[in-house]
Amino acid sequence: MTLPVTLADVEAAAARIGPFVHRTPVFTSSTLDRRLGSRVFFKAENLQKVGAFKARGATNAVLQLPDDTRGVVTHSSGNHGQAIAYAASIRDLPAWVVMPRTAPVLKIEAVRSYGAEVVLCDHAERESTAAAVMERTGAALIHPFDEPAVIAGQGTATLELVEQVPNLDVVVAPVGGGGLLSGAATVGSAQKRPIRVVGAEPFAVDDAYRSLLTGVRQPGLESPVTLADGLLTGIGARPFTILNALGAEVVRVTEAAILEAAYFFLQRMKLVVEPSGATPLAALHTEPDRFRDRRVGVIISGGNTDFAWLDAAQALTSPRGTNP
Repeated sequence: MTLPVTLADVEAAAARIGPFVHRTPVFTSSTLDRRLGSRVFFKAENLQKVGAFKARGATNAVLQLPDDTRGVVTHSSGNHGQAIAYAASIRDLPAWVVMPRTAPVLKIEAVRSYGAEVVLCDHAERESTAAAVMERTGAALIHPFDEPAVIAGQGTATLELVEQVPNLDVVVAPVGGGGLLSGAATVGSAQKRPIRVVGAEPFAVDDAYRSLLTGVRQPGLESPVTLADGLLTGIGARPFTILNALGAEVVRVTEAAILEAAYFFLQRMKLVVEPSGATPLAALHTEPDRFRDRRVGVIISGGNTDFAWLDAAQALTSPRGTNP
């Protein structure tokens, strides 16, 4: 079966975007290793350009657009929108980002700060609104995750991780639309000793879990509610094809586990991680036996947050709560 993205595509993306993105560091926590009985290595994409891994895929896609491109348009809850605005600025192209009205104000303002025009709409109307913007402006659409160039760019995070940390057994990453996880699976499956890939997904939006469990792509949920606002989108067709073919798995996590994980990063590791980016650590806490005695790479997807979750996390992890 020919898959939409190959290791060669990811390697080409790495060379293409290298001058424009960070090679992010890897962090560890001996406290966490002892608690989990694993060796865990955190790839800090929260320290990436625009504060998220999305800079990789967006930049790879924008750099390949034809010279006569009149602009770029996308739909996004925040991080991909910022990434498209940043990537468009590299080529001095105008950008339009369609965002749900419920997106965090911090992310809306961040998109504008990179020079893009924000178009607000209802969550269910993002794709139709983006199509209307394309019709009006003649701009090229760059899909947030269901686009080979974007998936290849996201895969460069895992490509770097396996270079920085040899002999990984498994890579864990958040899964929403599936671009990051399918990029990770593309790289992991191509290693001499293949690396397992596990997605972390909130129970509130578990379509990726259900899709990979059944082998049939399942529809996303209507009006989902989760702290992990970056994972609200249903899994894309191309990411599903890749993940299903390469045997990826998904661990579902509760909202409480996400809060505990985000607070652990802040309190113990001094890292600002948004709830979406904390889901892999929540997965490690949820199913520790799955990862015990393994070398685990974790991709922290982003750090763009307004800390609206912090009070709830502090209450949950107080002496009367559960310590993360």
